[in-house]
Amino acid sequence: MKLPRDQFLAHLQALDQHYTELEGRLAQLASQHDASEYQQLSKELAKLKDLVFTFRTYQRIERDAEESEQLAHAQGDLELRELAREEAVLLRLQQTQLLEQLEDVWQEEHGEPERPIIVELRAATGGLEAGLFVGDLYRIYTKYAAKCGLTVELMDSRPTEAGGFKELIVAVKGQGAYERFKFESGVHRVQRVPQTEAQGRIHTSTVTVAVLPEPQDVELPAITAKELQIDVFRSSGPGGQSVNTTDSAVRIRHLPTGLMVTCQDERSQLRNKEKAMRVLRARLLDRLQQSQQAQISSNRRSQVKSGERSEKIRTYNFPDRRITDHRLGLTVHKFDAVLEGNLQELVDPLLAAERSKSLQAPS
Repeated sequence: MKLPRDQFLAHLQALDQHYTELEGRLAQLASQHDASEYQQLSKELAKLKDLVFTFRTYQRIERDAEESEQLAHAQGDLELRELAREEAVLLRLQQTQLLEQLEDVWQEEHGEPERPIIVELRAATGGLEAGLFVGDLYRIYTKYAAKCGLTVELMDSRPTEAGGFKELIVAVKGQGAYERFKFESGVHRVQRVPQTEAQGRIHTSTVTVAVLPEPQDVELPAITAKELQIDVFRSSGPGGQSVNTTDSAVRIRHLPTGLMVTCQDERSQLRNKEKAMRVLRARLLDRLQQSQQAQISSNRRSQVKSGERSEKIRTYNFPDRRITDHRLGLTVHKFDAVLEGNLQELVDPLLAAERSKSLQAPS
């Protein structure tokens, strides 16, 4: 979790002071020939060095920017004031970039361990074509996760006879999983000519994506056995044919909310039950968070941060080989690269926009 900006800078100031104290202590030890403590302090200094020196550069640029801003507003030569104003703008930009670096380094070293996320893909409008696009998105996400050093675990799927999926649920694990996938929540639109279209007409289909952090035990009230209705049945494939001879598939209904989860991908009934419970807990957390969010403010989320499932966030146009993210009005033409999992072409600008907005927000 990120610290408020003032609190974060105050913490960096304290680290800077601690670094100076360590340097003084190290100088004393050099004359006392205490090799063991000298080595320990040297390691601690080396660990803090990049963070502290970047912070000192940040402070120097802040002082320079303030001086330039004072010159820009002072009485005197108009050309000199304009030069000072331009310099102040550039210095503030450098300062913002340095603060981003500091936050990234701090988050990597001191951030909370990343919890897994549940990603749910569902075919919406477009029938079989939408189901095929669920499969396409799943392949994109799997390749993207691998490029980010993340792992993907298939939780449940509902295949169609055409080779697509009505629904597909995966768990994504690893550092930065939520950060890298949170902008995928919403409606994804695909425009292309289906293979079965004889006249070459372009069809438009949609897929909804939900990204839900797996809850920690402290975040949800305990789920008691009497709140659950658990049914077991035989797994089925496309068209309803049985694919297993034992009752290994599991359906869990949460009676207080009516939420229902089905899992049949594993041969083991126990494994299917475990996976179904993980998905159920994630959905309950999502419902709880949405309820709390609505009580605080119905319009607090920005368009970049939004995870509303009814929002059209992105269009994949196959005939024109382009992808448009509607939240930023960004169109990229590296179509094949994105299909091969290079989603950073779309995710990185969204992360930058979110970060820029948070830096501009009042502390």
